[in-house]
Amino acid sequence: MNLKFKKPSRESQMAMSKVAIGEDNIDYHNMAEEKLSNATNHQYAKLVNSGNAAILTAMNSIDGAILIPDQGAWNGFKQIANFLNKDLITVTTNQCIIDLDYLQESINQNDDNIDLDDENNKSALFLTSFAAYTAEQDIKEIAKFLHKYNILLAEDASGAICDMKGDLANGKYSDIIIGSTGSPKIINVEDGGFITTNDNSLLEKSRLILKTSKCSNITACGISHEIEYAKDNLNKTIDFTLNLKEKLNDSTDFEVFHSNKRGINLILKTNDPKSLSYKLRQEFALDSHGMITKCPNYNRLKEKAVAIEIKNLDISCLNEHNSNQIFNTIKKYEDFA
Repeated sequence: MNLKFKKPSRESQMAMSKVAIGEDNIDYHNMAEEKLSNATNHQYAKLVNSGNAAILTAMNSIDGAILIPDQGAWNGFKQIANFLNKDLITVTTNQCIIDLDYLQESINQNDDNIDLDDENNKSALFLTSFAAYTAEQDIKEIAKFLHKYNILLAEDASGAICDMKGDLANGKYSDIIIGSTGSPKIINVEDGGFITTNDNSLLEKSRLILKTSKCSNITACGISHEIEYAKDNLNKTIDFTLNLKEKLNDSTDFEVFHSNKRGINLILKTNDPKSLSYKLRQEFALDSHGMITKCPNYNRLKEKAVAIEIKNLDISCLNEHNSNQIFNTIKKYEDFA
């Protein structure tokens, strides 16, 4: 199987090279930030040097408690919240999907740490657009629920920026949108990150962090160019993944988690994740990079499972031939279902 690890577009690579060797002296920061604002429907956008820097910027601006899912998010949420000495509340999920009943329970159980009335002490729920990268969260309903309680929604949209449907990475719902533009993300320039919001006071609270974590002009150039391809990249990755989910769920013994939900990877339930992940790693090699994640894993699912990271594939690989090849390869190992 001729599978390749995701790379920036050739156009983005060439543009970044020109900045690197001094042939292009344009400052791309404002240009990239304006495009991110347009993409997220947020008034303000700032570039930073990594996704974690974007999380640090966002969490530092939150005066109240930080809520995070119990699985299917990003372990940096917990690490950065602890680094900042924030009150941290873990919300029980339904196999990584935010359940509003569980969210209500968390709010009720932690009312000492969540001030629902103080406008200057708001808490925030941090989540990823695609839970475990495999299932989209109902961002609109989650935001509607949180706003009743004066709680902000911070959405890590690294894997969902420029969603064609407008359900994800949309500032009409999320108060803060953060993301990585490192590899292999949807805006993929192998470096950098961003934060967007309509509330400039949140950025002002983290002015020093923004200043010290500013990304290079090479990265800004890459983001400015690569965002033009993001919508197509995301749509193709979602379609490819959903097609594979359906085929595997219908035509193999594997149970596919959230098989009917949009996502950019697929997760298979297995009785032996160690052996299955080992065998699949031998089958799927992406220019020395991987596309297999063994679970239990906080960033995916805390269950016996193996994640196939379709998001790691270069866009050129997302075709029917490779879909059939991947399907047939996984089907060989049905004994692990």
